[in-house]
Amino acid sequence: MPDPLSPDLLHKMHAYWRAANYISVGQIYLQKNPLLESPLTLDHVKPRLLGHWGTTPGLNLIYVHLNRLIKEHDLNMMYVIGPGHGGPGIVAHTYLEGSYTEHYPAIERNRNGLERLFRQFSWPQGIPSHVSPEVPGSIHEGGELGYSLAHAYGAAFDNPDLIIACVVGDGEAETGALAASWHSNKFLNPARDGAVLPILHLNGFKIANPTVLARISREELTNLMHGYGHEPFFVEGDDPALVHQALAGALDAVLAQIQHIQREARSLNAAQISARPRWSMIVLRTPKGWTGPKFVDGKPLEGSWRSHQVPIAEFKTPEHVQQLEDWLKSYRPEELFDELGRFRDDLAALAPTGQRRMGSNPHANGGALLQPLAMPAFRDYAVAVREPGGVEAEATRVLGKFLRDVMKLNLDAANFRLFGPDETASNRLEAVFEVSGKAWMDGVQTDDSHLSANGRVMEVLSEHLCEGWLEGYLLTGRHGLFSCYEAFIHIIDSMFNQHAKWLKVCNQIPWRLPVASLNYLLTSHVWRQDHNGFSHQDPGFIDHVASKKADVVRIYLPPDANTLLSVADHCLRSRNYVNLIIAGKQPAPQWLDMDAAVRHCAAGAGVWAWASDDAADKTKEPDVVMACAGDVPTLEALAAVTLLRVYVPGIRIRFVNVVDLMVLQPQSEHPHGLTDHEFDALFTTDKPVVFAFHGYPAIIHKLTYRRRNHDNIHVRGYKEEGTTTTPFDMVVLNNLDRYQLALDAIRRIPRLADQIEAETARFDATMQRHRLYIGEHGDDMPEVKDWRWSA
Repeated sequence: MPDPLSPDLLHKMHAYWRAANYISVGQIYLQKNPLLESPLTLDHVKPRLLGHWGTTPGLNLIYVHLNRLIKEHDLNMMYVIGPGHGGPGIVAHTYLEGSYTEHYPAIERNRNGLERLFRQFSWPQGIPSHVSPEVPGSIHEGGELGYSLAHAYGAAFDNPDLIIACVVGDGEAETGALAASWHSNKFLNPARDGAVLPILHLNGFKIANPTVLARISREELTNLMHGYGHEPFFVEGDDPALVHQALAGALDAVLAQIQHIQREARSLNAAQISARPRWSMIVLRTPKGWTGPKFVDGKPLEGSWRSHQVPIAEFKTPEHVQQLEDWLKSYRPEELFDELGRFRDDLAALAPTGQRRMGSNPHANGGALLQPLAMPAFRDYAVAVREPGGVEAEATRVLGKFLRDVMKLNLDAANFRLFGPDETASNRLEAVFEVSGKAWMDGVQTDDSHLSANGRVMEVLSEHLCEGWLEGYLLTGRHGLFSCYEAFIHIIDSMFNQHAKWLKVCNQIPWRLPVASLNYLLTSHVWRQDHNGFSHQDPGFIDHVASKKADVVRIYLPPDANTLLSVADHCLRSRNYVNLIIAGKQPAPQWLDMDAAVRHCAAGAGVWAWASDDAADKTKEPDVVMACAGDVPTLEALAAVTLLRVYVPGIRIRFVNVVDLMVLQPQSEHPHGLTDHEFDALFTTDKPVVFAFHGYPAIIHKLTYRRRNHDNIHVRGYKEEGTTTTPFDMVVLNNLDRYQLALDAIRRIPRLADQIEAETARFDATMQRHRLYIGEHGDDMPEVKDWRWSA
C-alpha cells in the first residue's frame, strides 16, 4: 500500500508533534525563558517539578493524527484519554489549536502567553497536572485509572454523528473497570449511536513495573481483543517517520470501517438490525518517554519505567541543566515558533477550526447542549392517601410509572436513559419496559424479555459500566438515573468521588456550563435485605456522599411513594448535583397525601402533626421528640409512638420526619441546612430526641454536632448486625425496632425514671417472645406483621 502521508504532510505533522512535545516538556520544567532564547539556567527551572512525561508523547502523536482525520473528513470527534496524567500534552494541543486561549485570554498565543502557560502548570493557584475540568475538550479527569472507555461509550450513546477516540493506557487496562468496559460495544447501536475508537497505547510500563498487555504475545493480545468483539490494527515502532505512516494508514482503515458499519445500519429499520458488528480498534506500541533523554545518570530512560513522571528530577549538577536544555532544543523550537513566539501559520493550519477542534467540541462542555427534560406532572401518579397508613404501596413501583412517562415524553429527543445492573424489574421499575426495552445488540432467545437494539434501559451486571456510561452521558449534555441495590453501590465509590470532584471544580469555572445531575436511586436496601443476608446489608453510601462538598451533594430519604415522586421530580430537573435517593420497594404503609408530601419535601423536615401530641397546644413542649429518616425507620418510629401512648398515658410526643438529610447541618455548612431557629423549633433546645435512622448512627451526630440540642440526640440505626432472617428481626438485631425506640424514650424522660425498671423488663420479655416466635414460625409476630397506624 502506498504511504498515506505525502512527504510535505509528513514533515508538517512531525513538526506539529515536535511542537506539542516541546510545550509538554516546557510545562513540566520551565518557569521562564519559554523559547530558550538565552542559555538555560537553574533560575529558569521550576523549584518543584510535577507532571508525567512517559505517556505524553504517545498522546501527542495520536492528537496530531486525529486532527488530520477530522480535517480531511470533517469529523465531529472528541478525545478521551485514560492516562489523564498526560495532561501537559492535551494542554499543549488545545493551546496550539487556539481553544485554550479562547477560554483563557491571558494565555496569549505568543511568547508571553507561552511563559504563562508553562508557569501555571502544576503551580500553586495554576492548573493540575491531570486532564482536569480546566482543560478544554475534556470530560475525563483520568487521575484514577479505569473509567475512560466507559465514559467514551456513555458519550457515544444517542450521539449518532460523534466519534470518540479513547486512548486506553496499558496500565489502566489492568483495572477491573476497564476490563469490563471492553464489553460496552455490545450495547452500541450503530444506527442511532455514535462510534468509539479505542486506541490501546502500549508503552510497556506503569510507574515502576511492566504492563501485562505489553508483555503478552501479539497472538494472545489479538485473541483477547477478538474475544471482546474488536478487530485490532497494530501500529508499532520507534522510528517516527515509519510510525507516522503506519498510524495514518490504520486510522484511515478504521474510519472507513466505522463509516461502513454506520451506513449499513442506518439503511435498515430497527427491526432489521439483527447482528452486532465487530468494531475496529488500534493497538499502538511506542516507547515510554519517546523523544526524551536516552539515559540520565547512566540509567536507561526512554523506553523505561524511569520516564513515567519527571525524567530529570534533580538539578544539583550543571550537567542536568545542560541535559534538559539539550532535550528541549532537540525539538528545534526556532523552527516551530516565529519571532513573537507564535506557532507558525503553516503548521497551525493542520489543526481543524471552530467546533471541529477537539478542545472546542461542544459535547465536551455538555451544559452548552443540555435541553431540559419534558416532564410529566408527578402529582398525576400520586397514591391516594385518605388517612395516614390507610393504604399500602410499593414506592419504587409507583416511581416506575413516572419514569416510564419521563422516558416516553423524551423519546424523540433521545436524551434520557435508565441505568442499572440487571435490577430494573427487581427494583419495581419495570413499567419503563412499556415504552422501551433493554439495550441489547446480540442474539435473542425465545424466553428473553424486553431486549431491544433500540432499548433505552441500560442493564449490565457491572456497576462500573453503569456509572461510567451515565457519567459520560451526563457530561455530554443528557439526563439519566442509576438504580442499584444499596449495598453494592459501594463498588463505584471511587467513581462517585471523581465525578463529585469534577462537579466541584466545574462550579468554579465560568465557561463550564451546568450539566444534569447524577441521580442515584438506591433500593433493595439494608432493612429489606433480610432474605439475602449480611452480604446485602450496608447503608454506608450515605456517609460517603455526605463527606463531599455541600455545593455538590444532596441526600434524600423519602418515607413513602408520594414523597419519592416529589423528590425524583426535583432531582431530574436539577443541575450539577449528585442526588442520592434511598427508597424501599416492598409494600409499605403510605403516610402523606400528595399536597402534604410536596410541602414536606420542600421543607426537608417537619413535624407530622397527626402523629404528635403537642401539635394542638403550642404552649406546651413535648416530653420527647421522636425523629426519623428513612422508610423503615419511619414505620418503626410511628409504631413506637403507638406503644408509648399505651405504656405512658398522657405522654407528649412530637414526631419529626426528615426527608432531606442535609437540613440537619447548619446553613453555614450546607445550603439546605435549617437555621438554628428552625432546627430548635423542630427538635427543641433541651428535650430528648430519639432518632431512628436508615444508616449508620454516626452520620447524624456528625451533621448535628453544632446544634444546641446535640447532646440530647440519641440515634438508633444500622450497627453492622445482620443475617438471613425476618424483616422485623433485622431492626431488632440493630436496636432500631419499635420496642427499643419506646424504651429509649422512656429512659430519657426524667419524670419517668421510676418506670424504667418495669419497662425494661417488659422489653426483655417482648424480645424473648420475638426470638421464640421467629425461631418456631420463621416469620414475624402477628402484632408486628399486622400492625397498622392508629391515631
